[in-house]
Amino acid sequence: MSKVVLITGGSSGIGYESALMLASKGHRVYAAARRTDKLEPLKEHGIQTLHLDVNDEASARQCVQAVLDAEGHIDVLVNNAGYGYFGPVECVSLEEARSQMETNVFGLATMCRLVIPSMREQGSGCIINISSLAGQSCFLYGGWYHVSKYSVEALSDCLRMELKPFGIDVVKIEPGGIRTQWGHIAGDHLSECTKGSVYEQSAAKEAELLHYGYSSNFLTDPSAVAKAITRAATSKRPRVRYRVGLGASSMAFLHTFLPLRWWDSAMRLMGKV
Repeated sequence: MSKVVLITGGSSGIGYESALMLASKGHRVYAAARRTDKLEPLKEHGIQTLHLDVNDEASARQCVQAVLDAEGHIDVLVNNAGYGYFGPVECVSLEEARSQMETNVFGLATMCRLVIPSMREQGSGCIINISSLAGQSCFLYGGWYHVSKYSVEALSDCLRMELKPFGIDVVKIEPGGIRTQWGHIAGDHLSECTKGSVYEQSAAKEAELLHYGYSSNFLTDPSAVAKAITRAATSKRPRVRYRVGLGASSMAFLHTFLPLRWWDSAMRLMGKV
């Protein structure tokens, strides 16, 4: 059965691959992003594209309404928009921290709030929130990024309980190491915000590790996450969480059961600091 799917952050990586895969399965896909020029190639695959800034409620409202006007309903919302800003808590400005939270948490919440009424009215729907291994464990200098992803975890869990009586499923996708530009962007942010600080030397090593890791062939292709999203979007009874990608399950397990001081030491050793 064909479904109407709205994907945020559809211009690259996981969002882009998910749009292609869902469209290939015959679903009506709307991919939204701030950089609409990067969405252009998706049109060749029958995917509709929309401008969306999740930090702007008017933009979010216009995006959702455009889909409702065209289709009459939205079956699946994939909240994929987000980014990672790494840096010591002391060095990351509160302005940047708020920006991270606005995009990764409040932007996600805005999209949920906008689609819930129509999903409730039709008595069905699925909200898929892209969380992260970073919402299950903590890495050196990940501070505010981890705060945002732990928040996505908690928000998703609460939403799932609230919306179940209305026939709306809430699913968490928790990727591990995925072959995208995320690690390079996070590494650049880390180097930039620690220049001239007491953290500069160790942060440079951690940034080098991020760049090296995200240039590795060992990372999981974004299509693997797209497959998990597609399964969740099309399942009659989707799982509560889908962990996918390098380290997604093992690292979450270790963070849960290792003594925290052991975990801390391991993370510092990984960065050779």
